Amino acid sequence: MALWAAGLRGLQRRRAAALRVLARLMSAEATERRSAARSFETLRVTPEGDHVLHVELHRPEKRNAMNVAFWREMVECFQDISRDSACRAVVISGAGKIFTAGIDLAAMGGDVLLLEGDDMARRAWNLRQKICEYQETFSVLEKCPKPVIVAVHGACIGAGVDLISACDIRYCSQDAWFQVKEVDIGLAADVGTLQRLPKIVGNQSLVNELAFTARKMMAPEAQSCGLVSRVFPDKETLLRGALEVAAAIAARSPVAVQGTKVNLVYSRDHPVTEGLRYMATWNMSMLQTDDVLKSVQAAMEKKGLEGVPFSKL
Repeated sequence: MALWAAGLRGLQRRRAAALRVLARLMSAEATERRSAARSFETLRVTPEGDHVLHVELHRPEKRNAMNVAFWREMVECFQDISRDSACRAVVISGAGKIFTAGIDLAAMGGDVLLLEGDDMARRAWNLRQKICEYQETFSVLEKCPKPVIVAVHGACIGAGVDLISACDIRYCSQDAWFQVKEVDIGLAADVGTLQRLPKIVGNQSLVNELAFTARKMMAPEAQSCGLVSRVFPDKETLLRGALEVAAAIAARSPVAVQGTKVNLVYSRDHPVTEGLRYMATWNMSMLQTDDVLKSVQAAMEKKGLEGVPFSKL
């Protein structure tokens, strides 16, 4: 019996070693595939470890202003990330001196003002379709089942606030400031700020003030009102902190984490009773995952989850 047990343990060790080698090979292949597949004009996407992606707004010479290509590429990028079974968390940041100056007015004017149509109704119809397309650029962050952490440094203006409002976790540096700028250019913010910011901040008076006056809100106020949850001394420590949190998220069961995000978003927009009913239906299948046993075993053995071999989702 002892000989049989020793042989079984040896077989298990060899199997575990083979699985580790296979996992490393698959991880390297997945990283290479992700790097090759994602090439954008306005974004730079880089892997940070095995399960975290860093999406950088990458028009630093234009202060990361959002041109026509950006609105399309964000949708393509996050639809791709949603399908990427190797990715478990995402960090968004901005290249250069600031996070984003918002809409690139010079580049976007023709896309909005020169719409085709034989009369006002048809032009209005086409404009509505265009606005809905722009809304999807940030709604795709919310629809992505992987948690999205945004790291803001410097200015976050106009559509930048729309963007961060659709993210799951918001951090900033001490030099960050935020501005709902749209009324200063003659329009109401139409791609998410007015819908999401009141639910984030929980202070309708403050949101109204920001939206009506376009005043700047500095980092300390953004933290005190709940727009951001942490403020870091500078961009370097901000990015390091955001990536560390992303890595901690990625170490958890993707079934648990992504199920948590889906239900948080659903519950935000539905009554408690409906949220509970949805949760029960969700977990009637998801609780049957092997990830529960793996997580419990790691806790009982007082081991961290970083080494638990959770399968891709």
